[in-house]
Amino acid sequence: MNLNLTDIITIKKIAELANVSPGTVDRIIHNRGQVSQENIDKVNAIIEKYGFKRNIFASNLASNKKCKIAVFLPKSEKLEYWESQINGVKKAADDFAKFGVELHYFLYDFDSVSFQEKFSEVIDFECDGLLFSPIFHEESVVFLEKYKKKDTTVVMIDSDIKDKIPHYYIGQDAFKSGYLAGRLISFAVKNERNVLIVKIAREIDSTSIYLQRIKGFYTFFDEHPELTNFNFSEITINDSDASQLTLKMFEDISSIFVPNSRAYIVAQFLEEQKIRGIRIIGYDLLKENITYLNSGIIDFLINQKPEEQGYMGISYLYKKIILHENIDPTHFIPLDIIVKENYSVG
Repeated sequence: MNLNLTDIITIKKIAELANVSPGTVDRIIHNRGQVSQENIDKVNAIIEKYGFKRNIFASNLASNKKCKIAVFLPKSEKLEYWESQINGVKKAADDFAKFGVELHYFLYDFDSVSFQEKFSEVIDFECDGLLFSPIFHEESVVFLEKYKKKDTTVVMIDSDIKDKIPHYYIGQDAFKSGYLAGRLISFAVKNERNVLIVKIAREIDSTSIYLQRIKGFYTFFDEHPELTNFNFSEITINDSDASQLTLKMFEDISSIFVPNSRAYIVAQFLEEQKIRGIRIIGYDLLKENITYLNSGIIDFLINQKPEEQGYMGISYLYKKIILHENIDPTHFIPLDIIVKENYSVG
């Protein structure tokens, strides 16, 4: 039988090519046994040659089967970054609902106590896959140690915890993003090379992604000894409390690196104090950051594309659980450098 490689191969066509019944092919595809090894080898050879994918839409409609996915993320209230993550998740939910994908949300307040209260519900929930962001590192390690017993497909977004559970990761390479920030600092300065790292901390900023950014930043300068006369200092303030900033902190400073999404707090202080000419590099396209980017106070923003992370997280689970595709264990989001000249609301 002649078969064009552009044709969609069906169970019926595989059966004809292998000279077996469609029922035999179905048992082989679904690993139901009671089939001779000879027929298994013939059918698998044909599938390998021509490829085969079930019509997922028709199959799920016929069986009324649901693919349950647990979404374990922080609530997006007053947190624009996580609102974008959730928006991406919800868009994916709409796109994949017709294939039987069903999302169940386990959203917690933005603190470790709420996280710990919620994770027991996630442990008890029977599902096919989990979308998770381990922003509280120590608590997440405990959670993953318990969750790995469930043998469920897991996708992590935003932050990654390696070696605790088999999983897929979608997000930025935090080390490289910090390394990139160092490169941008080296381009931005001229004669004055006093660099201030402003760590605007909250509890979650002990997570690996935050620390990896700072490590990557310093590594850039370690690997480029020809960049002389760079002096570094660090300050730490509590989250969103700009009253802790003082004019003395910014004396003789030429560039500022803020290794999280709150560069706007520094920008607001500099604007209020009428301090200009200090380069600022931060992360994420929050409305406040964009305001100061457009006004020229923030020079560079490195975009993590949170909405894309949320969407791709659900897409990965769909591909793995329903389509049974082989997918890369890690997908790094490209490092986009945003300046006011290339920023677009679209």
